[in-house]
Amino acid sequence: MGHLTGCYFTFLLLSLAQAQRSNADNGQPSCDRCNLHFYCNCSHSGFSTVPMVTDSAVTLDLSFNNITMVTNHSLKGHRQLKTLDLHGNRIAEIHPSAFDSLWSLEKLDLSENQLTALNHQWFSKLSALQELNLLNNPYSHLGSPPVFQELVRLRKLAFGGPALQELTRGDLSGVTQLEEFTVHANNLIRYESGTFRDIWPLGHVTLSLYGPFLNNSNLASAVLSDVSYPETPLTLEDLHVTREDSVKPFRAVAKKRLRSMNMRNILASDEAIINLLMVFDGVPLSVFSVDGVTLAGVGRWEKANWTDQRSIDEFFIKDVVVLNVWSFFSFLQLKFLLEYPRKVSVINSKVFVMPCLTSHLLVNLQYLDLSDNLLTDLTLTETLCGRNKTLTELRVLNISGNALKSLATTSSLVEKLSKLTHLDISRTGYVDMPSTCPWPRTLRYLNISRAKLSTTTGCLPQTLEVLDMSYNNLRDFTTFLPRLRELHLSGNKFQLLPPGHLFPNLQKLTIQSNTLNMFSPLDLQSYSRLDDLQAGLNKFVCSCEFVPFIQSKFRTRDLLTDGVESYICDSPLYMQGEQVSRASLSVVVCHRVLLVSVSCGVALFLGILLSVLLWRLHALWYLKMTWAWIKTKRNARRRQWHRDTEGSATLLSYDAFVSYSERDASWVENFLVPELEEPSEADPGSSGSPHPLTLCLHKRDFLPGNWIVDNIMSAMERSRRTIFVLSENFVQSDWCRYELDFSHFWLFDGRSGREAAILILLEPLSGDDIPKRFCKLRKLMSSTTYLVWPQEEERRGEFWRSLRNALREDDD
Repeated sequence: MGHLTGCYFTFLLLSLAQAQRSNADNGQPSCDRCNLHFYCNCSHSGFSTVPMVTDSAVTLDLSFNNITMVTNHSLKGHRQLKTLDLHGNRIAEIHPSAFDSLWSLEKLDLSENQLTALNHQWFSKLSALQELNLLNNPYSHLGSPPVFQELVRLRKLAFGGPALQELTRGDLSGVTQLEEFTVHANNLIRYESGTFRDIWPLGHVTLSLYGPFLNNSNLASAVLSDVSYPETPLTLEDLHVTREDSVKPFRAVAKKRLRSMNMRNILASDEAIINLLMVFDGVPLSVFSVDGVTLAGVGRWEKANWTDQRSIDEFFIKDVVVLNVWSFFSFLQLKFLLEYPRKVSVINSKVFVMPCLTSHLLVNLQYLDLSDNLLTDLTLTETLCGRNKTLTELRVLNISGNALKSLATTSSLVEKLSKLTHLDISRTGYVDMPSTCPWPRTLRYLNISRAKLSTTTGCLPQTLEVLDMSYNNLRDFTTFLPRLRELHLSGNKFQLLPPGHLFPNLQKLTIQSNTLNMFSPLDLQSYSRLDDLQAGLNKFVCSCEFVPFIQSKFRTRDLLTDGVESYICDSPLYMQGEQVSRASLSVVVCHRVLLVSVSCGVALFLGILLSVLLWRLHALWYLKMTWAWIKTKRNARRRQWHRDTEGSATLLSYDAFVSYSERDASWVENFLVPELEEPSEADPGSSGSPHPLTLCLHKRDFLPGNWIVDNIMSAMERSRRTIFVLSENFVQSDWCRYELDFSHFWLFDGRSGREAAILILLEPLSGDDIPKRFCKLRKLMSSTTYLVWPQEEERRGEFWRSLRNALREDDD
């Protein structure tokens, strides 16, 4: 299945690339940077015109190119496109029907271009559009007829820029409800009251009104009045609130009983802040946020201490710059502001200490964030008033990103915070962990990530339910935490999963970006309640046990929650960089022991089968005889060479070489030898006395000490004929068989030059009784007349005459 899936993805990519490149024949550039999800990232590519991409594209990012024009053909055919980003180009002209084919488009970004006018025809066919960004183009007004009339599903709208000067009633006709509404109108000079009033419900509103706040407070008041609702969060950007009249527009906000306001990138004086506090006197403003504020005063705001600010629940202040830092007063006079909030955040504001007296003023504080400041162990002691009771209601404390060095000091300072449940001391300078530490008994969440800790000790509180120690220098974890539900250990140096018995209630473990090579079901057995494991981005060894285990987890969507793309093989080398989910290991790699066992078993079976077959076919005999034949041939050639050198011929010493079984020796010695070598009388019918014959017998004539094969060879060379005395004994005799086996090679070799052998059957013997390896002998018996030893004595004379005649043919 994995192989088929890989083939499918490969085919899909090739199809996309082909579709993308095939459209370049008309001179229009093409972009082939599309992934499997049809996200085409063609940004920062220097295109001067809209490039061709696959018609299947769902997201097309063309931001930060040099495109100047969108024609009616540029985007034709992209009916599946849902997101189009043309941000950061130089587009000055868009054809009225350029977007007509984009029926499915939901997000369109045309910000940061050169559009001097907006055309309602661009959006007339975009009935599915939900998000539209037209910020920072040089148009001075929205135009008529209403640009957004057909965008009935629009939920996020952003427009305006430095050139926007006029907004009139009807400009936003058709826009009835928005989740996000952003207007940049820093140079707005004309606004018809009620222009934004028909947009309801209205989610979050962001306004940039630098010019109106500075020069035309009535215009700014009219804008704010149209978008201010109690439940609508309001963000104001790029403001200089330095004079009393610059605070006037906020009165329109206060009248609408606004509950959440955020200011971003502002310059404020003491006078303006005092007036602002007066404006919001008694207003149920619960969240006040300032992101990027420059304070031009010295902090003397006590003139507004009579105002009622008890509704303020959260102060959020980030990136504060104090121009006269050495003249800035303490907040001791601001009890009217500090005694009510439950959440206070002062982030990245170069705070090096919060005086203990100021801390005492925060009597209702439950959440304190002093992250990314200049606190040290010493100044933290002052901020938390040492061992004195303060901040008794505090539940969440974030002091991450400060220059803290001693974990022991931190733990002793927070021990008195009897309601503290969450503590963030990440991105600090902790190097070691003491053996024991005092902590509040209520502490449940502890973040010590991105420090420099290399070991864990009993310092960690037993009450923890969530512990984050990511991006330290940990190699192991040995602390027992019985209540822990989440453990985050990413970015350390773990080579193995920590022992699961240390965390009997652990449900989530993240251990990404360590040095894990693998883990197995056995490693996870001790994690009895674990249901969320994130262990990707490690250097995995794709073994035969690890790969199937991981693939099974992804198939069942069980346990592993960080995605298949996070699990990449690091070794073996030929699989490096391949996703574990697509890895495929061969049987040879994964089952070597089984393969070797099966191979050995098969080899043994084949060996036995071959042995039986060779035995049945007498192959060993053939090999033995072939070897003997070769050796004897070599010896014969050597003797022949000596004879040729000496000029002598082979001497025939015997009339016949007799080959017989040892058990038939009595017949040879009592009948054959006397009859042929010692004839007693003339044969009937012959002209004279029988001529005695000389026989070669192995018992009598073989030279002692010589190799038997050499003796046989020599006897055969020196004999005119060979007599085989065949019987059952002959067939069954091992020694005789060996002798006759070689004789068989010699006598029946077509190159021997010898006459056919003389066969004597002492007893009835058929061709089937002769071993099959004597193939030529069997053939000879079936094609040649042989002598049969008669049992009747009166027929024996004829037998001897026939034998003598056969032996004397050479003499004749």
